[in-house]
Amino acid sequence: MTDADGTAWRRRSVLAVVPPARPRKLAKVPFVELADGRLQGVVSSGSDIERVYVSSVTAGTHAYHCSTNNNRPCGGLRGTPCKHLQALAEEAVLQYGVDRVARYLRVDAGDGVRSGADLWARMDARPEPTPAAVVFSRFLHHLAYLELADSTTALPELHWFPATGAGR
Repeated sequence: MTDADGTAWRRRSVLAVVPPARPRKLAKVPFVELADGRLQGVVSSGSDIERVYVSSVTAGTHAYHCSTNNNRPCGGLRGTPCKHLQALAEEAVLQYGVDRVARYLRVDAGDGVRSGADLWARMDARPEPTPAAVVFSRFLHHLAYLELADSTTALPELHWFPATGAGR
């Protein structure tokens, strides 16, 4: 549906969802998003199954931070991005594609940029503390939907999701 001023999408309750650029595994980085002016997400600890890290990179300034969900700084932050931040960038590239992530972070994605590591190499990144609570709370909110029983009854807060087929 198109119109002269390009606002027809505002009158619809269903929008197209962009599929992941490539399939990704959720065990290491269960949550990644481009939101609030940051690439941000939740990354599982490599050493403790009970621990997760909230990692983020701010668009434009490329300020980064990584901490546990209760705001303890990541021990791997030693003046350079830690392995959690690197994993977040790699998974973002899988989820959204390198061009979209580069555009969002305002990184020059010229020739040769194919991975999260390539993006990090082009950023003038610096550490800057950011709170983890909002990102972790959104992650937990998304997890709550996994615990809902199968139902065809609409959930009011999800009315904007597209229907993917009968009985889903």
